[in-house]
Amino acid sequence: MITSFLQIAFAALCCWVLFITIDMIWALPREGGVVGAKAIASAVERAGGDIRGGTMMGNIVSSPDASAGTLLAACGVYCFGIPGGLIATVLVYIGNRICYDPGYAGTTGCFLATFMVYLGTLAGIPAEFFIVGMVCAILTIQGISHRHSSRLLGALWRLRR
Repeated sequence: MITSFLQIAFAALCCWVLFITIDMIWALPREGGVVGAKAIASAVERAGGDIRGGTMMGNIVSSPDASAGTLLAACGVYCFGIPGGLIATVLVYIGNRICYDPGYAGTTGCFLATFMVYLGTLAGIPAEFFIVGMVCAILTIQGISHRHSSRLLGALWRLRR
């Protein structure tokens, strides 16, 4: 039981780092790239959060991004191995085009997560633990406290520069 908990915690950490790194590389906190992102950022700022973190959160909500990509990759690898993750990557790419998303955070996140999850399974961490880990990572960014998570994302964005 403790081993499973530690594996899930490790998978969550890996997913969180991948998710945040990809979103920072694609500069999601810089500006709203899709419809709705600026409105969400403004609402987060009015609630006491950071505008840059809110912008990243708005991009996450409004388009398939690295969080959705990593979650879909984990599900794809769980079901069909590497081919499942690659199919998920194609589906996320199509989703980005449907949303008129000018970036490729979701596609990049999905592609890299496919291999992260696969290598994790080779190391003894089941793919379903990465699914749980990604849900935990998404909750820490999107679901627990918009004010605090936006401040963390804003601080990470300022460190990036």
